[in-house]
Amino acid sequence: MTPGYLLASLARCLLTIWAASTFLFFLPVLTIGRDPSRARFYFLRLGPEDSLWQQYLTFLGHVARLDFGVARTMAPSRVNDLIALLLPWSIGLLGTATLIAVALGTLLGALMAWPGAPRRLRALGLPLVALSAVPAYLLGLILVDLFAFRLRLFPIGGAAPTGVVAAPAPGHLLAMLHHAALPALAIVLTAIGFWALAARGMMVTALGEDYITLAEAKGLRPRRILLGYALRNVLLPQVTALGLALGQVVSGALLVEIIFGYPGVGTLLYRAVIGFDYNTIHGVVLIIIVAVSLAGLALDLLLPLIDPRLRPARSRR
Repeated sequence: MTPGYLLASLARCLLTIWAASTFLFFLPVLTIGRDPSRARFYFLRLGPEDSLWQQYLTFLGHVARLDFGVARTMAPSRVNDLIALLLPWSIGLLGTATLIAVALGTLLGALMAWPGAPRRLRALGLPLVALSAVPAYLLGLILVDLFAFRLRLFPIGGAAPTGVVAAPAPGHLLAMLHHAALPALAIVLTAIGFWALAARGMMVTALGEDYITLAEAKGLRPRRILLGYALRNVLLPQVTALGLALGQVVSGALLVEIIFGYPGVGTLLYRAVIGFDYNTIHGVVLIIIVAVSLAGLALDLLLPLIDPRLRPARSRR
């Protein structure tokens, strides 16, 4: 991997963050002029007497320091403190659910295309397609009605029982997992179809390759051919999609957090949008953008290490 390749990847990441920051600065400038009170609050920390250009440079300085100011709807709390408090909850819920969906979906998709798999397993394609078309928040409402109201197996929402502070303490681990089960299940069920269908399509392509025919001609066991040859080549595109999915973990299921009253950045963003809290909106959206950009940068650096065919020509020698 050459230094030029590294610099180009880093430059793309920084350019994406800069372009998104610029868009976020000028969007309120064009929209909040109708409400002078909101405009004054927005420009207060940027220098209300400065020119638009000076305010833009001040804003970029705040972005570089990840300083988003005071949350208008939850003053005197600062946006940075709120994000630092709630972001681990979102990563814990959405990140874990995404990883489970990727692992199960990839395995199911590979087995659905494998000739030796049971017929019942191959019949899972249609239900998985149907579930992938259902929004996660809508499926969450169905799960709440079924398992919380009717069967009373899980709580309606929240992250901890009533009267207990939602904190990641060892004594509260089982209670937190109990409260996170339904939102995680909604995310997994709606995402697993995408990963399964993608893995199935790549597995069908892999089964027609020469290296599979050669492995069969050598007399290798079907399980070894599946795991060591076919599934291994299916994993590379899945890793690419997983990197982008993990970058969008913060934004991918924000409505699920709102539906279940889960204390994550989705709930924080919802309150900020309702209260026209532009500082908090900027903070949450920029965190999402930075996460997606860093995920893309990580993919640029990781994939050439996994697959030598993706390395620049000079580094292959």
